[in-house]
Amino acid sequence: MKRGVVVRVPAKVNLQLSVGPVSPDGYHEIATVFQAVSLFDDVTVKVGDDGSGITLTASGITSGVPLDSSNLAVRAAALMVNRYDIPKDIALHIKKEIPVAGGMAGGSADAAGVIVGIDALFDLGIARDELEKLASELGSDIPFSISGGIAVGRGRGDELTPALSRGTYHWVLATSGQGLSTPAVYQECDRLREGMEIARPGVSDAMMQALRAGDAQAVGAAMSNDLQAAACSLKPALRLILDVGNDYGALASVVSGSGPTVAFLVDDEERALDLTVALSSSGVVAGAVRATGPVHGARVVETL
Repeated sequence: MKRGVVVRVPAKVNLQLSVGPVSPDGYHEIATVFQAVSLFDDVTVKVGDDGSGITLTASGITSGVPLDSSNLAVRAAALMVNRYDIPKDIALHIKKEIPVAGGMAGGSADAAGVIVGIDALFDLGIARDELEKLASELGSDIPFSISGGIAVGRGRGDELTPALSRGTYHWVLATSGQGLSTPAVYQECDRLREGMEIARPGVSDAMMQALRAGDAQAVGAAMSNDLQAAACSLKPALRLILDVGNDYGALASVVSGSGPTVAFLVDDEERALDLTVALSSSGVVAGAVRATGPVHGARVVETL
């Protein structure tokens, strides 16, 4: 019997995010292109002490991380415990590097790590597509955190189709000191679009062709995010961050998901280093990190 497993889970950027009108149930249909990038959380899953239930600790970037049942990782463990014949005492630890409430699916990634970790720890042998179905019960970004790579997401983002793509993409991710609430950004998006005719969301042919060709410049030209205006409305400093990155030679820039992380696409590793230094010394960002994509989804990196 394994004592525990460590699962590495990636952050994501949305190369394109198209948001449809709000539906009667309060949700929005979306069409998006996800890319998993090399900024990771490590999720450790162990059998807990008898009678302890599901416990969670965290290290790294922990500000704003709840350690109770509101955390998606705890909810993922509860889902697995209720669904399968496994011990009910589960000890979780998250070593966080993905920004909290940063539009990079950090919480979803942690939940994906728990699902994959419990499957591995107890040798459940669940097929990957079944793990993704389980994940979709908890949140729309979690299935992609399991699959990784590059994929088109439809519906609420959980209906995934792998995207044909080539090449490696170089990113600089500019982080903010304070996160943004995803529901608040969607509400602001609805407010800004009030009275407008909103088309059904879709992914552009230009983006899919650029990915197939492995053409970073064309990918950059096709990048877009329907939530960007709302994120900038709630956090006006984002406009300055976008301007600084563009002035320093990024191929393209986009607010990732609901923000406030800004993702800058650059030509190569050297440009990424230059832009990281420029952003870090500009005083307009809390931090800037380099990453590449696409990378694998959640996977076990250590057995304890």
